[in-house]
Parts: sequence; structure tokens; C-alpha cells
Amino acid sequence: MNIKDIKAVYFVGAGGIGMSAIARYFIKRGLVVAGYDKTPSTLTRQLEKEGMLIHYEENVDEIPHTCRKKDSCLVIYTPAIPADHKELVYFRENGFEIQKRAQVLGTLTREHKGLCVAGTHGKTTTSTMCAHIMHQSHLDCNAFLGGISKNYGTNYILSDSDYVVIEADEFDRSFHWLSPYMTVITSTDPDHLDIYGTKEAYLESFRHYTELIQPQGALIIHRGLEMKENLPAGVRRYDYALTEGDFHAENIRIENGEITFDFISPIESVKNIELGQPVPINIENGIAAMAMAQLAGCTAEELRIGLMTYSGVERRFDFKIKTDKLVFLSDYAHHPKEILQSARSIRELYKNRKITAIFQPHLYTRTRDFYHDFADALSLLDEVILTEIYPAREQPIEGVTSGLIYDNLRPGIEKQMIQKDQVIPFIKTHDVDVLIVLGAGDLDNQVPEITRVLKEKYSL
Repeated sequence: MNIKDIKAVYFVGAGGIGMSAIARYFIKRGLVVAGYDKTPSTLTRQLEKEGMLIHYEENVDEIPHTCRKKDSCLVIYTPAIPADHKELVYFRENGFEIQKRAQVLGTLTREHKGLCVAGTHGKTTTSTMCAHIMHQSHLDCNAFLGGISKNYGTNYILSDSDYVVIEADEFDRSFHWLSPYMTVITSTDPDHLDIYGTKEAYLESFRHYTELIQPQGALIIHRGLEMKENLPAGVRRYDYALTEGDFHAENIRIENGEITFDFISPIESVKNIELGQPVPINIENGIAAMAMAQLAGCTAEELRIGLMTYSGVERRFDFKIKTDKLVFLSDYAHHPKEILQSARSIRELYKNRKITAIFQPHLYTRTRDFYHDFADALSLLDEVILTEIYPAREQPIEGVTSGLIYDNLRPGIEKQMIQKDQVIPFIKTHDVDVLIVLGAGDLDNQVPEITRVLKEKYSL
């Protein structure tokens, strides 16, 4: 089924951050858009306001009439939905065109020039940075992002541009559906071993991804990654890093809460780049984003203005309170390397202050596979509060709890294990200086209440 021919789109698993971006694409195109999700959320309620029909009961009878026509309705599902889901079974048994979210994105990369960002971590920030630079440039872009851009209040940008910025997700090998015109690869630290089984299989998946780049396209890869690419003929290769590579930074200045640097490029270097979201980790992300935007045709001034006006992504080093008296932020970091980078950044910003982290581990398998690495990364901070594991799609694994991380934190670090519902009482009774909530689970739902309690407690 050609995307241009469909009249209705039905989403099985409508409320995910990635699925909602595609839903918005079809809503903007004026199609009938409907779907199922397990629970209401801020995102699903917003989608309903924008015109999407959503229900929260696994029930075939709730599927709208327009979405029951197999010749004109495209069904899109997320891999997180079980194969025996009643509505998915209905569509399968009745011969509907059923695609994963990644397949739809793949079609878009063939209809547009896909600027894709892959990697274990950094891809949401880098793709959102690139999308903002492109959108405010003379080139413009469409974008499907893995987080809510603070510049636009959404995870989706629609335009008439020939470019589309896409976050290339390696989970379930989803990025193998894409045909990038250009791609950044930020990192390949093994993850999702419940899917891949081994580090070697994970790295092989990225190698295969590089084979999908379109001729005359480009790969922009972080220097020193363990993976080996295999590029089609005609694809240009560039590398980048903080202070070395084809694209890198020089003359980095971090002072008074601001970060500036010179962007060194084989095309055209740009002096005095000001980082709109001044977090040390974002220097490298910004280098990668500017590299891809510059290769696409953005001017030096467009790069400068784009990065200076970049406001960040919700849940990515997301400051909620930033005063001399108290700092509070939320970060989606859920892989040990992400935690490590987050810890290093916050330590660099607040060298002489006590840093407390509340961490909700994400997935039993990830905790089982990396608890030593989680403990090492968290041990860079002064105080660590651990909640129970957020299971997402998984069933419990015997012997795998947050205690594995707790027991391996460095000696002498202040630490506690509490239940998720004890977080607010903890905040009310515990003094903090710099506080960060870490994780990809549902603890972030408490961030607004934590913010309110802290402002009241410290008279902010």
C-alpha cells in the first residue's frame, strides 16, 4: 500500500513517543487517525485534542468503522505490543496492511532525504538539535523525534522540505528499515541484549545499518567506536569527537553557566559557537548535529543561530529549578554510559556542591547485564537513592533487583533504597543541594510534584 493512497491509519500502541510523531504526521495530512493504548497519558490526551480517536480497552468493537476497510486503512504497531493482542490479531486475520513504526519511517526516508541519527545514546538530543538547525535554516525539514523538543513543544515537525530528520532506533533492529541519505552514529555501547543476545550481534546490526546509506550520502561516525562500517560505493565518511576528528571543537570555554567553542570542519569552520543548552555532553552532540546540517547545505550563520537558540529536549538534562540555593533536573539516562556522561556533566557544572541522584532502573535484563557499570557511574555522585526496577515489557527475573546496584556502589557513598511511592515523602524530609532524577521509566511522572514540593520547601 502506497502511503499516498491511504485514507485512514490505525495505531496499536498509540501513546509511545515515536508512534505519536507518526500519528501527528497523518493527522496533519487530514486522514482519519485512531488507535489503542493501554493507559491515558499527557501525550495521548494531547493527541486526542489534535484529532486522534484513542481508546484504552483492548476491544475490537472500539475500532472505528473507517479503520475497518482493509484496502484504505494502514495499521501501524509498536514491537512492545504482544503478538496475541486482540486488535492486532483482528487486523492480521482480516488481511490488513500492517507495518511497524520503523517501516513507515523507512518509506519516508525513501520519499525524502533522510537525515538519521543512530546510537546507543545521544541520538534524541543530536537528532533534535539537527532538526532545529535545519528547520530554522533556508533548507527547513520534517522531523520524527524520540523526545519532545522544547523549541516546538512536540516530537514532530512538518514542512514542504525534501529533508526529514529521523531518530534511528536500534531496538528490535528497527533502523534496518531505513534508507538514510546521511546518518550520524553517536555510540555503539551494547544494549538491548535481550534482543541481540551478544555484543557481537549488536555491533553487527550497526554494521548492516551502514550498508543502507544511499549512494552519494554520508556517514558521520563518532571516532573510536568498536563497530566496523561497510559503506556502499560513493558514500562519504567523516568522523567526529570532542577535540579530534574531521569535525571537532577547539577553544572550549565553560564559565558562568555558559559554553562556547569553535566548530572545526573540513567544509567551513565556525568560531564562537554558543551552546543554547549549556551542558558539557551537548558539545559533542552539537558537533554531530552541525556536521550533518552543514553537509546538507546549512550556512555558517545558520549553524551558529541554530545551536544558540536550541532549547533542549524534555527529560534530557532538563532543568526544572536552577538557582544558587537549589538545582533540580530530570534526565532520561537509563544506560550505564548515559548515566556516566550525565554524572560527569553535572559534576563539571557543580564542582563544589552535593549531588543527589534518584535512579529508577529500567528493565530487569539491563539491570542484570550492567549492574556493575550502573554502580560505577552512579558512584561519581555524592548520594544515590534507588527505587524498584521499572519492568516495561519484561517479567521479573529471580534475584534481579535494584539491590544489585546498591550493593556495588563505592564504599562511603550515601545511599538508600526506597519504593517509588516514597519519593515525595523523601523529598519533603530530606535536604538536597543539586538533585537529579534519572531513568526512562515512570518516575518522571512525579517530577512536577517534586518541583512543586521543592519550591515550597525552599521558598523559591
